[in-house]
Formats: sequence, structure tokens, C-alpha cells
Amino acid sequence: MSLVRDKTAKDEAWVREFLRERWGGVVMAVHGEAIDASLCPALVAGAREGLAAYRMLSDEEAELVSLNAVTPGRGIGTALINALAARCSQRGAKRIWVTTTNANLRGLRFYQCRGFRLMRLRPGAVDEARRIKLSIPLVSDEGIPIRDELDLCRDVNFKSAIHALWHHRLGRSPSQ
Repeated sequence: MSLVRDKTAKDEAWVREFLRERWGGVVMAVHGEAIDASLCPALVAGAREGLAAYRMLSDEEAELVSLNAVTPGRGIGTALINALAARCSQRGAKRIWVTTTNANLRGLRFYQCRGFRLMRLRPGAVDEARRIKLSIPLVSDEGIPIRDELDLCRDVNFKSAIHALWHHRLGRSPSQ
């Protein structure tokens, strides 16, 4: 995969179609709010291999609104997360938030392995989100009822546990 870059005007149509294919539309229902992810700032991986739409919540916090890779398991999502963290750090932001559901087991694993920590559980929040976005399924592909939102947060300067362990074994501090 090549570099991660900012979304440009030439990407607009692709972004809308990409979101429709993966989410059934451009609107994300999070925290009881409808967010048009196609209008958010975004990062594009490689030759349109992945997309990370985000918004700044404040000077110190960003929220990842949508993260998708064309082909999962190739490091595209990780590259997008790392690029977003770098951009946030350059702007002086300290944290990145993401919200997912109780049924997104793969996503929960992915985010936690990349330094995100569970911060909040909102029981029944997805039931409320269906009032905004009717296309949200009731049950996941694994048969799990989709009911609750979980908020995860990561420090933009997070270094992975593997990175820290590797440096520990070499007798260096992770900051070296």
C-alpha cells in the first residue's frame, strides 16, 4: 500500500459510493446524532484502498466517524489510524475517539490492539440510533443483537505494546 493522503475534491464521488457500499448510505448515526461522513475531513489510503472519515470535537479531541479498508487484514486500517494520530498530534490534539457497537467484535479487537481503551458503554444507544438511520441491522452476521454503543479512546502518541516489548528486549526505552 502506498501513502495515506488527505481526501481531495477528486475523491468526493468515490467517498460517497464507498460509504454507501459499506454502510448503506453516507449518514452515520452516533451518540443520537446524524453525521454525514462524506462531508467530514478524511484520509485516503493508497489508490483508494481505504478511508478514514473524522471530525475534530475540540482542539484536543478528534472522533473517527468511519474507518474502512477495501481488503481487511492488509494493514490499511492501521495505516489510516496512525496517519490520523500523526495529523492530530501536529494540530496539538491529544485524543482520538471512536464509537462502535457491542456486536462489532472484530472492530473492538482491532481498536484495542491499536491502543484504544474502552471508556463508555451506552446501553440501548443503537436502538435509539435506528430512529435516525433505519437501515441499521437488528442482528450482526454472527447472530449478536446490535443494541449498545461503546466509546473507545486512544492517546495520539500511543506506542503499541509490541513496540514497547521489542525495545524492552533490546534494553532500550520505547522512546529511543
